[in-house]
Amino acid sequence: MNHKLSLKEMLIMFWAFFKIGTFTLGGGFAMIPLMKVEMVDKQKWIKEEEFLDIIAVTQSAPGAVAINSSIYIGYRLAGFLGSVIATLGTVLPSFLIILCVVSFYADMKANPYVKKAFCGIYPAIVVLILAAAINLWKAAFRDKAGIVIALLSLAALVVFDVHPILVIVVSGLVGIFLKKTAKQGGDRK
Repeated sequence: MNHKLSLKEMLIMFWAFFKIGTFTLGGGFAMIPLMKVEMVDKQKWIKEEEFLDIIAVTQSAPGAVAINSSIYIGYRLAGFLGSVIATLGTVLPSFLIILCVVSFYADMKANPYVKKAFCGIYPAIVVLILAAAINLWKAAFRDKAGIVIALLSLAALVVFDVHPILVIVVSGLVGIFLKKTAKQGGDRK
């Protein structure tokens, strides 16, 4: 897409990202299902496969997946200005909420209703992250090699306590090797 959007379209984009930033607790991974609904299903700005690719790419870049995705999608829709507007839409709600929380923190932390609300919010956050993992499942497990890499990565992380960066780098190198090997095998036929 990456074309000049009208002021109205820019406001729609800002509002879409602002809603996502406002109603998502639990960080970037909890935003993924909401981003998919808004960007793919509702606005139809990008296709589902492209969205899954964007999530995969933005996870590998330093920084929060929600911010990286906002930057990428905003840029994809409207260039540099689009990336700025999408990012502002995503971070502004959190900034304003934290500003309010800091102002009233002493009074709020002991409030029994706040404590009870978080007892309900925490399980919802887990489900949002699980939904994001299910969506990412489609992109990661396109073939048996993806499943093997995932299982070996899980074992490396959980059983052998290998640093996540090392797991990412080795998995990436294995992916490059497997694709290169598959391509060379296809060229010989």
